[in-house]
Amino acid sequence: MKKIFYLFLVIILTLTFDTQGQDVQSVTLITNARIFDGVNEKLIEGDILIENNLIKEISSSIKAPKDPIIIDADGKTVIPGLIDMHWHMALAELPMTFVLTGDAFEVGIRSTLASPKTLMRGFTTMRDMGGNVFSLKRLIDEGLVVGPRILPSGPMISQTGGHFDYRLINQIPDKIGNMSYWEEVGMTAIADGEAEARKRTREAFMMGATQIKIAGGGGVASHYDPIDVRQYSLEEMKAIVDVANSYNSYVSAHIFTDDAIQIAIKAGVKSIEHGMLMSRETLQMMKDNEVWLSTQPILNDEDADKFPNEESNRKFAVVTQGTDNVYKLAKEIGVNMAYGTDLFMSAEAAAKQGKLLAKLTRWFTPYEALRMATSENARLLELSGPRHPYKEGPLGVIKEGAYADLIIVDGNPLEDLNLVADPENNFVVIMKDGKVYKNTLDNTN
Repeated sequence: MKKIFYLFLVIILTLTFDTQGQDVQSVTLITNARIFDGVNEKLIEGDILIENNLIKEISSSIKAPKDPIIIDADGKTVIPGLIDMHWHMALAELPMTFVLTGDAFEVGIRSTLASPKTLMRGFTTMRDMGGNVFSLKRLIDEGLVVGPRILPSGPMISQTGGHFDYRLINQIPDKIGNMSYWEEVGMTAIADGEAEARKRTREAFMMGATQIKIAGGGGVASHYDPIDVRQYSLEEMKAIVDVANSYNSYVSAHIFTDDAIQIAIKAGVKSIEHGMLMSRETLQMMKDNEVWLSTQPILNDEDADKFPNEESNRKFAVVTQGTDNVYKLAKEIGVNMAYGTDLFMSAEAAAKQGKLLAKLTRWFTPYEALRMATSENARLLELSGPRHPYKEGPLGVIKEGAYADLIIVDGNPLEDLNLVADPENNFVVIMKDGKVYKNTLDNTN
């Protein structure tokens, strides 16, 4: 297995990309901008001075330092880089059949090729919700691969027969101590009982996880777990949460239904992923316990996922029937909400990141949706505490001292959020960490 990873590393390090970027400059000045700071609805008119990778100054008139790069926004809108709180970089562009026919090489190469495209959609930060993306994150941070910031969860932790158990029926019963291929390469972790759950959680943090992702209930894409099934006992969940607390981080749980979510809340889980089928009572319980709802604007519409088996398509229809209700109730009750997409298994699906953000206008104003995808998402990222890898400045906001993750939009997304659905034409500048990766303006010097 070590030989596989050494060979894989050699392959990745020899890949080259057209980054569309420029060498990092010490000073960049954006002038004549209308600025959405990620928090306040009212736009600020002025200039933004960037030194290295941080925002140095925001003012109505900044005196240009010596030899800066000057980008004239020409009255266009500058917004913070977008954040996706439920992304799977390792799975984003993998075909549905990868579980049966793929391997670690395919996962690594496809995710590395998908990484620049993710950034070019304006998503400068991702909370990765499962998979082995630790090497990809490191190579992005080192500048060897182009892509967004990644806060990795590491192996998706599941009980036997749970949502992340990718084994086939003819591979069980398992021999004690055996691991499936996807466990061996760090994509998943099967853990039963408190002791094993603690061990797998500690291993995830050892690998570099910033938070933990578990399956607390049944799923759509998985074959062996009906939606109504509660996965993990209260004691097992408490063991996982206890380890996360010892690392000053938190646990998120894939989960849909009331019974399972209430058990997760009692165990101390702090982020519920999906949750489309929960009731007002459970949402109020989330509010009372300061638990985040990280759900997705997924509907059974023209953008619906199509699965190769009818059971998954049936479960998808059941889950998406609850999307409208959970958004309305969560907003009414005042639950902390995060924006994420959970798009995966095809390049066509992954390309809809911005389109899903635009769909939030079914329940929110453009301002509320953009705030969720920027500063509110950044608040949830902070639950990783000292495990959060990006601590030089805040993310998701445009203010002095923040990371220079910025998008210049041709138009005002606070008036028309559909602009984010077409980043290729409407995002004229994309900057991450003070470096410009896209600039189609003709007034830069």
